[in-house]
Amino acid sequence: MNTMLRKSVLGIAGLAFTGGVFAGPIAAHADTNPVTASKPVAAVQADKPDTSKLIPHGVQGKQSKIDLNDEQTANAKAIIAATKKAGLPERAAVISIATSLQESKLENLGHLGDANDHDSLGLFQQRPSSGWGTPEQITDPEYSTLAFEKGLKQVDGWQDMPLTEAAQTVQVSAYPDAYAQWEQQAADLVAQHWNS
Repeated sequence: MNTMLRKSVLGIAGLAFTGGVFAGPIAAHADTNPVTASKPVAAVQADKPDTSKLIPHGVQGKQSKIDLNDEQTANAKAIIAATKKAGLPERAAVISIATSLQESKLENLGHLGDANDHDSLGLFQQRPSSGWGTPEQITDPEYSTLAFEKGLKQVDGWQDMPLTEAAQTVQVSAYPDAYAQWEQQAADLVAQHWNS
């Protein structure tokens, strides 16, 4: 029996001996086969992407967070699905979702009249006049994500850049540092939905 497992067993036995609340039911239903500590840990961690892959540099600056409705959550899932279709890793989905959170709050925006930023549309506020696609294409979550990620793939070293730098290189926003504030929420969404 390895040292860590022996200490765990002795700790549980100590709780049972002292009348610990959790020891009785656990001990009564415990599996008598020897188990290594790595098996349960590996099974739990396989369900969610590794945080070091989602946020390799740690979050940059103060973070913002919004509550998402069903449509916004569906759009986040559509971005994740398109990222997988493109064969890109989880980090690309984090950058994509953070970009969409900044640009549209994950809302697939149509033309907003006077409030419109030129002819910007969709989840990423892409512009038909800048060559992103037709209005119909840009307002398709899969298409707009794949278009954004095509631009991302053309950025040398995007995988190793801070999120806001990678997003800004593709988007060329008037507010280049604004993407950073959404990194934690984007990573949380990817962790929650990547394997669902």
